[in-house]
Amino acid sequence: MTQVRVRFAPSPTGPLHIGGVRTALYNYLFAKRHGGKFVLRIEDTDQSRYVEGAEEYIVESLEWLGIAPDEGVNAGGDYGPYRQSERLHLYEEYAKELVEKGHAYYAFETAEELDNLRDESGKAGETFMYNYLTRSSLRNSLAMDKDEVDAMIAQGAPYVIRFKIPAGESLRMHDVIRGNMVIDSSVLDDKVLYKSDGFPTYHLANIVDDHLMAITHVIRGEEWLPSLPLHVLMYEAFGWNAPSFAHLPLILKPEGKGKLSKRDGDKHGFPVFPLRWEKSEDVYDGYREQGYLPDAMLNMLVLLGWNPGTEQEIFSIDELIQQFDLDKVSKSGARFSAEKAKWFNQQYLQAMSVEDLHGDFAELLREKGIERDAAKDKRIVELMRERAVFGHDLWELSEFFYQRPEKYDEANWKKVWKDKTAEVVQTLMGRLQSADFEAESLQTLLHDVAGENSWGMGMVMMPVRLALVGKLQGPDVPVIMEILGKEEVLIRLENFVKEGDQYSKNQ
Repeated sequence: MTQVRVRFAPSPTGPLHIGGVRTALYNYLFAKRHGGKFVLRIEDTDQSRYVEGAEEYIVESLEWLGIAPDEGVNAGGDYGPYRQSERLHLYEEYAKELVEKGHAYYAFETAEELDNLRDESGKAGETFMYNYLTRSSLRNSLAMDKDEVDAMIAQGAPYVIRFKIPAGESLRMHDVIRGNMVIDSSVLDDKVLYKSDGFPTYHLANIVDDHLMAITHVIRGEEWLPSLPLHVLMYEAFGWNAPSFAHLPLILKPEGKGKLSKRDGDKHGFPVFPLRWEKSEDVYDGYREQGYLPDAMLNMLVLLGWNPGTEQEIFSIDELIQQFDLDKVSKSGARFSAEKAKWFNQQYLQAMSVEDLHGDFAELLREKGIERDAAKDKRIVELMRERAVFGHDLWELSEFFYQRPEKYDEANWKKVWKDKTAEVVQTLMGRLQSADFEAESLQTLLHDVAGENSWGMGMVMMPVRLALVGKLQGPDVPVIMEILGKEEVLIRLENFVKEGDQYSKNQ
């Protein structure tokens, strides 16, 4: 049985969009499911759109996500080179082979001449197409004598090589996701395959490289679906077996209409690129920099278009490899949800061990110059992890354990500070002087203070929480008190009363 070989073939024209990441992921999973090879090829023949650093960005993104290629740029392999700019010597040979076989031809029109033809057609209410209806009356090797064509080429006249679309054929095609399709070849135009600057177009380079690299399955975005008829015809013209094709649905805007773009990310405040991208004035945040875990991002992306047929939502990479099937990929687009992306990250964060979370948290503390206590820090991580969506949330949620409140939430303060609040806090401070600072004992003490003085629990707990945290948030008050310790709790309560006294004087 032929080994499955798939490729991800991005162009280095900027940062890698998450739609491209999903394409890479589906290729990776399909290859691993079938014991095949996942190839990374860089399609950089359009030099006018080449962006410095984009190739390195693509490679780093795949490595961060854990879906690095088996072959390709950086990885090497037996089918290289894996940059199209390093394979230019191949494409002219194959373009001329098609000319010799009668499936392609030389065309000598300049860009200006073609623009004039389009303008004339437009004025007549028509659309100009370079096809079977017009090619016999234009400046090309189909309408000119061979001697004249040879002379023009010998003199260095600029030309392109166009594919000769057969007229009046019912072209039958199959897509793994979309099924059987039929198209009349007469609606197609004669695409340029090879340009006079020595560079191939996407169509020629793509077909030649897929054949020479023994690609068995082409899994790509649906934007390439209109190119499928041409590609099928080119395989037939070369006499090569075509790979299986699968065109993936779009990732849609959160609103559901249109392809997800970087403008949507700017508008709604979520990333559309895996890593931060910073070139000149173009600066875009990435999933990595916002604190997303790579496995969470993969899990989120795989379900944007693929449905396992069950209620399961959380998958390990091994489970995805075992279950991924192109037959379960949808034809219709999948709406992106920033909230769902956060949900996935939270699920993965909660599944991490306290040890792993503590390691990252300890690094945060070190960066902030905070003295660390491993036992205390681990307890805080375990206590606060349920509220965290991202790893950096652990600091934002637990900052009050390490730094005394410098101010109190204004809305909370007005809600909490009453005529008896100072008395309540001072009474509690007196009882805490000799208290056992263990959460269960502190819980009992707080209830006793409230009951003995006929105070509601809210009159006691809310001022204490605000004094210790700075706002009315956080875990159970007795737990906070135990972790902070007696000395720190009493200092914070005293600071709170002093602030209250000042507040009362200013009223």
